[in-house]
Amino acid sequence: MSGLREVRELHAAGQLAAAYPRVRTLLDRLDADRLAGAGVILSRLAPGEVLRHHPGTQVVRVTVSAGRAVPGAVVAPLAAEFARHGMLPDVRAGEFNGWVGELTDPSSPLAAHRPDLALCVLDPFTVFEGLPQTWSAADAERVLGERLDLIARLAASHRQQRPGSTLVLNTVPLLRHHAQQLLDLASRAELGIAWREFTSGLLRLSRPGEGVVVLDLDPVTAAGARADDPRMGVHAGSPLATSLLAGYAREVAHLARALRGDTKKCLVLDLDGTLWDGTLDADGPDGVQVGAAHRQLQAAVRQLGSQGVLVALCTKNDEERVRRALRAHPGMLLREGDFTTIAAGWGPKHEALVRIAEELGLSTGSLVFVDDTAAERDLVRSALPGTAVPALDAEPALHTDRLLADGWFDTLKLTDDDRARPERYRRRARRARLREELLDHRAFLRSLDVVVRIAPATAPDLPRIAQLTARTNRLNATGARWTTAEVTDRARTGAVLGIRAADRFGDEGLAGALFIRPEPVRWTLENLALSCRVLGREIEDACLAALVAAARDAGARQLRAHWRDTGANAAVRELYLRHGFAPERPDGRNGRNGPDGLWVFARPTAAPQQPPEHVEIDITMQATMQATVEEGSCAASGN
Repeated sequence: MSGLREVRELHAAGQLAAAYPRVRTLLDRLDADRLAGAGVILSRLAPGEVLRHHPGTQVVRVTVSAGRAVPGAVVAPLAAEFARHGMLPDVRAGEFNGWVGELTDPSSPLAAHRPDLALCVLDPFTVFEGLPQTWSAADAERVLGERLDLIARLAASHRQQRPGSTLVLNTVPLLRHHAQQLLDLASRAELGIAWREFTSGLLRLSRPGEGVVVLDLDPVTAAGARADDPRMGVHAGSPLATSLLAGYAREVAHLARALRGDTKKCLVLDLDGTLWDGTLDADGPDGVQVGAAHRQLQAAVRQLGSQGVLVALCTKNDEERVRRALRAHPGMLLREGDFTTIAAGWGPKHEALVRIAEELGLSTGSLVFVDDTAAERDLVRSALPGTAVPALDAEPALHTDRLLADGWFDTLKLTDDDRARPERYRRRARRARLREELLDHRAFLRSLDVVVRIAPATAPDLPRIAQLTARTNRLNATGARWTTAEVTDRARTGAVLGIRAADRFGDEGLAGALFIRPEPVRWTLENLALSCRVLGREIEDACLAALVAAARDAGARQLRAHWRDTGANAAVRELYLRHGFAPERPDGRNGRNGPDGLWVFARPTAAPQQPPEHVEIDITMQATMQATVEEGSCAASGN
């Protein structure tokens, strides 16, 4: 049964909301037309009905404003693309040509929706509004400048007035419809220059960490999506082509995934038929061929690896034979050292993927599996539904495009920490081998020479700290996902402390953060976020013990700590209890408390626990904390 047919039958039977988690697999292999049909059906789903059956579903609140484009036309494509990634959009569409008012009026119905994503769908016809009836390239240049100024003001207003919401703009294709109205080639060139300067100005407005993102639609149109639909534009007032809206919706879904920290970390590649042509077991290392298409894929993989994507190999071959071929085959761009880990053997591939994830300390939901064999892909999709499986086929020339089509590794801003990830995971493997050699766990910890430094975050640290809140699950005390702008604001009103860690295998860099609100008598740990890559060395225990001691030394008599159950962060609650914290109710008695499921734990600062003996820890924050405490004292005294 086709995925679209099953979506239709579930909808007709009134079971689509109950079956929503299955929808992503039903949509996985649909072509563009069938995916569009599924989107129409999914757009009719009430988000509340889905949440009634599946309260843990990721909901993204979205508003759509537009000019000459019809806001409602993007709702169905959004429904399909969000469902493909396991998210549920709660969409409010604005009025025709209502974009300026809807984005500037804080009391508008769209603002009341409190969107995570505020989409402003820009189109060529709206951009060209304001031209005289007969016009020149100079007139177009003037209008484009005015439009850019208006959009820049809207973006600045959004950043200031709607923290926590991301305004999504887009570049606008220059239509032949407009360019061909200028008859001389010199004027067309002037129009092209003015249009590209307008596009460049739009892209410069993009500040992902501060709540403004500009999606570049040039790659969408370059891939074959037509920008406009003349018949629908004239007869139905909907000028943007469905293919462009589908590509736009796909980019929006990728952005929503990145904002939520749902970025894949590891690319797992098949070997035979994927990275080369032929079968190593049957053809031997001299018989397999690396053609132009395979080299193209390998070059793309190396590019991803240079930006922090972990690359692993999963192949049904003898491991030593694979390693020799990787070292010696003259056509290979990827070599043995490019792979963080190699899983070679004859067992089922989904079991090998589980072992790869365990070795790297990841969930299988962090993996992207690339294999040219349909049976292997289907088995992995069935056994590991969180693993991304691009739809490859027997044509290797398309492998690269299909790997990259869904932006699995997209992030808001690449950091130096991201680029260093592969080397850190190689160190992790060396650390794991040492742990196996030293049967005494305490002896293993002592051998690591762990050093932890805690200090006020500097401006260059803030994007990485925002990234940590977005990506960290197990040791994220409240599950908060903060943008760079929100982290910056918290650094101004409280204290944001960066956690750096290292051991004898190397430097882990900025691996965590503490969000503190210090007051003269009491400090509050409003959130803790610590990367899973440093787990297993008791670094979290060292940080909490040091924080209790620092609060005591600053004169605070109590340290409070926030925790909200996310379903994945029970380890934080156990950490608090292990360090003498007890849950506190608003009336001061022990017990559960707080709005929105928030718990508050507290402990006196007297007699803090000693950090683990194998950890050397240094906490430096006196200047930042003292200034904040003094401000609090002045406010309390009325001075």
